[in-house]
Amino acid sequence: MNGRFWARYAWTGAMESGVLIEVSGGRIASLQADSAPGDAVVLDGLVIPGLANAHSHAFHRALRGATQLGGGTFWTWRETMYRVAAALTPDEYLELARAVYAEMALAGITCVGEFHYLHHAPGGVTYDDPNAMGEALIEAAAQAGIRITLLDTCYLSSGFGAPPDETQLRFSDGSGEAWAERVSGLKERDHARVGAAVHSVRAVPADQLGVIGAWAAQRNAPIHAHVSEQPAENEGCLAAYGVTPTRLLADRGLLGPRTTAVHATHLTSEDIALLGGSATTVCMCPTTERDLADGIGPAREVQDAGSPLSLGSDSQAVIDLFEEARAMELNERLRTRRRGHWTADALLRAATVDGHASLGWPEAGTLEVGALADLVTISLDSVRTAGSLGSVRTAGSFDSGRTAGPLHGAETAVFAATSADVSDVVAGGRVIVRRGVHQLVPDVAGALRQALARVAS
Repeated sequence: MNGRFWARYAWTGAMESGVLIEVSGGRIASLQADSAPGDAVVLDGLVIPGLANAHSHAFHRALRGATQLGGGTFWTWRETMYRVAAALTPDEYLELARAVYAEMALAGITCVGEFHYLHHAPGGVTYDDPNAMGEALIEAAAQAGIRITLLDTCYLSSGFGAPPDETQLRFSDGSGEAWAERVSGLKERDHARVGAAVHSVRAVPADQLGVIGAWAAQRNAPIHAHVSEQPAENEGCLAAYGVTPTRLLADRGLLGPRTTAVHATHLTSEDIALLGGSATTVCMCPTTERDLADGIGPAREVQDAGSPLSLGSDSQAVIDLFEEARAMELNERLRTRRRGHWTADALLRAATVDGHASLGWPEAGTLEVGALADLVTISLDSVRTAGSLGSVRTAGSFDSGRTAGPLHGAETAVFAATSADVSDVVAGGRVIVRRGVHQLVPDVAGALRQALARVAS
């Protein structure tokens, strides 16, 4: 896609005003100061790079508001989730995921990492196309105008070698080798890449982990895994193997720069050193972790040890990457009773460049020449953002190296804005949201209502 866009303000790592962005072939061809938009599409607000939702389960959107009655635990929530999983067909999943991904686009998300384990028909029966459910997700992303990394997930056991239960038969391929054979049938497209995932050390026996790692290594593909989300997972792993989940993954060669550990909530000091020392990314999902009362993960410690951070919406309790970034800092403030654990720029980096890198899209997440042209405009005149920007460089100072006044761009995005403040979204040079309206799914709320009604019926 080709085009010209004029940003009244742009966050390029520094705050700029009056920036003309030329796009060619879906990538940024030039950035230059220009006080007047001319014939360019005007992005009238604060423009930041597209956001990367590094951990998503699209079908969990059906649980929003439905699991809040009374108390319960992660494990009782999981039973409700299983009932939703049992009801979906490929057609219904396409309809639901399309609406969910359109909701993500409205929130400024231009790429999603879909942690996908709902592979087969009820009872574990294989569809005529063994990847029918994964293909539905890839098509849903295309119809919503965003990119996807389908993190095809191996899920073989109900817990440390025990056979899958009736619902989990939909998730299981029977063995790591069968999983690898099926997922090898998925083809990448311009908007879609394929990665691997280990659901958890509960769900994948230790002797199968190497198969998944080898598949990903052969393709230089990302590999993600739920890690230490619950204390019970750690206790079960210690009982079964005598080591923590992180140590088990390390011993099987699964940690490293292509790997992302999701949640990583309950870690030992050795776990933190293993993750950081291997440059394994850690994906935090604060809105889900607080919704399920999972706990506050040691995000600051793992980053200090060497792990990049990314962010995910996970269970879709909230789809708002600004809230995820804000929550990571605010959770740490509550835990330590100190402020300022990350700068706003660092939090925004987790939601953009490091999130994209964890999904195998290193060419995305920045506003610079050569990067994918993903542009998200935050309105500066809502009741949340009005007056929050502060002074910035004047037009004509782009890349001049001059010292600017107070720079409140990243702070506005992270600490003032919400997903409701996103006005315009460009993905790969294509306008997919304009003035708050999705251009491919004009009535996202209606699409969600319709899809969720079909799942509930």
